[in-house]
Amino acid sequence: MADPMYTAVATARGDGRDGEVTSSDGVIDEKLSTPKEMGGPGGEFTNPEQLFAAGYAACFHSALRLVAKQAKADVGDSEVTAEVGIGKTDEGKFALTVHLDTKLTGMEQGKADELVAQAHQVCPYSNATRGNIVVEVTATT
Repeated sequence: MADPMYTAVATARGDGRDGEVTSSDGVIDEKLSTPKEMGGPGGEFTNPEQLFAAGYAACFHSALRLVAKQAKADVGDSEVTAEVGIGKTDEGKFALTVHLDTKLTGMEQGKADELVAQAHQVCPYSNATRGNIVVEVTATT
């Protein structure tokens, strides 16, 4: 890649998953808490998987809208929900899984599947994760 168009900068401080994250521009200033399912306190604070899910959902939705525009398809009130799972592999290493569910109300299923597959090829998060983690994409009409 040539020069990036934009570079996001974020810093983690404190106790890792039970610390804090901030962005260089001050927009993100969040406390973190390990989920109860992972042995932490849970509670009202976010975690890295939620932040990744939010970023991936937004990025994938932008990619979907781009390919839909190029195909002259109306995706209207579409939405993308990202589920990011974390667990141990058979080798005992931590790994992520992602399921992206795209809702395209009122669209023919075949066209919805085609647009979602194209978005998966265009999305920078999909390109970054491809071959590294399991990412499942589905379209619901």
